[in-house]
Amino acid sequence: MNKELIINSSSSEVEIALLEDKFLVELHKERNNNNYSVGDVYLGRVKKIMPGLNAAFVDVGYEKDAFLHYLDLGPQVLSLIKYTKAGLASTAENLPRMDQFELEADIEKTGKITQVLASNQQVLIQIAKEPISTKGPRISSEISFAGRFLVLVPFSNRISISQKIKSVEERNRLKRLIQSIKPKNFGVIIRTVAENKKVAELDTDLRNLVEKWDLLTRKIVGAKAPKKIISEIDRTSVMLRDLMNESFNNIYINDATLFEDIKSYIRTIAPDKIEIVKLFKGPKPIFEQLGIDKQIKSSFGKTVTIKSGVYLIIEHTEALHVIDVNSGHRVKKENSQEINALEVNLESAVEIARQLRLRDMGGIIVIDFIDMHDGKNRRTLYQKLKDEMEKDHAKHTILPPSKFGLVQITRQRVRPEMNIDILEKCPVCAGSGEIKPSIIIIDEIENNIRYLLHDQNEKSLKITLHPFIHAYLNKGFISTIRKWNWKYKKRISMQAMPSYTFLEYHFFNDQGEEIKM
Repeated sequence: MNKELIINSSSSEVEIALLEDKFLVELHKERNNNNYSVGDVYLGRVKKIMPGLNAAFVDVGYEKDAFLHYLDLGPQVLSLIKYTKAGLASTAENLPRMDQFELEADIEKTGKITQVLASNQQVLIQIAKEPISTKGPRISSEISFAGRFLVLVPFSNRISISQKIKSVEERNRLKRLIQSIKPKNFGVIIRTVAENKKVAELDTDLRNLVEKWDLLTRKIVGAKAPKKIISEIDRTSVMLRDLMNESFNNIYINDATLFEDIKSYIRTIAPDKIEIVKLFKGPKPIFEQLGIDKQIKSSFGKTVTIKSGVYLIIEHTEALHVIDVNSGHRVKKENSQEINALEVNLESAVEIARQLRLRDMGGIIVIDFIDMHDGKNRRTLYQKLKDEMEKDHAKHTILPPSKFGLVQITRQRVRPEMNIDILEKCPVCAGSGEIKPSIIIIDEIENNIRYLLHDQNEKSLKITLHPFIHAYLNKGFISTIRKWNWKYKKRISMQAMPSYTFLEYHFFNDQGEEIKM
């Protein structure tokens, strides 16, 4: 599969588009001032304990307090609290050392949050879910740092291996390697991409993660909540870290500074892929030049049309998302109704899996496929949807089709849903559905000219308008525009603008600045 990453950087945000075989499958936007990103570590202060919810609300500096459930504390939370207290009370020369730290006992899964936390207590937490809608961030006290091949978990001595690594010999090899290089009081999760990697690569990755923990330790000295202690790497680097493999062909970037930063990052995680990073220089914006804008406009919105004529209706509510599958005009007369329904549903399953990734839809998703009576066909559809969703990195669960032909999906949501408004307000009626009669447009233009030249005392005017109106005002030897010049004793010029709507016009002063009416 051919993968390309297109990065559009502006002063306010960075847009990242992931293409698979030239087809847009993921779109991410990251604001340059974005706080509370997933993975950021904060020193927070417990504001309120809620025994009924077995949870606490923690002040991390956001307008809404963050939510911390007992199950998100992590088994080693007592060790973390003890280490945090020691770090806050220490100096830069007297930092607590992990290899000499005495771990506390793990907490019970069925315990109460009042046994662990108290109001006004300072606690180290990590953002698990960004603020969405009216909710504050969801947080966890189970601190972890993800690298290219490994995930570092402080206050644990456990080594876990990704279940996607099937080979028993490889699992044993990786476990022995990590056991030999792992520092004391650090747990490690071995990621799928670590399969068949050499010890030098794993050791470098582990050292980088331990250095990140050491940086955190130095930053908590003398800190006062609420305060950000350490940031996760930016969204671009996260995607490169998690997705970079042999199938990546090109990474296009339109900003020279970001281009150099990404080249440096690629050099550390995949030096053999450095040549795929390319600085984009073109006459048009990068998303327009590479066809991303066109795909965005056709992929977002309430109705999504598939090439064959099948289309989806996607509705969003506060509680869930609903997707309705419609066959449109795609009906093959030689096939039975059951076969037609199966073909439409299989085609829709591919697009639905793409839409979930593209819009980053999370929570509960209900899909109303076209009814099929044959149990074998329903199982085929279920398997097809599962296979397509395998490409999705977000955690998800898919239930088989119900008796009503509905498929239910739960998908992890850690960021606000990607939503792009592709509808524009009509420039003629401004969305009202009503327009002025075209027969009075000339009178209206002259009234505005009179006001600007007499009452506002403009020295000269330039009018930009539709070519038809421009031609009408220029018609004849003694044209309307010439009459206006004589009448008002000031220079009035016109320019035809083919992009304007029929009744659209604008005024500009002698400095070339538009005059807002």
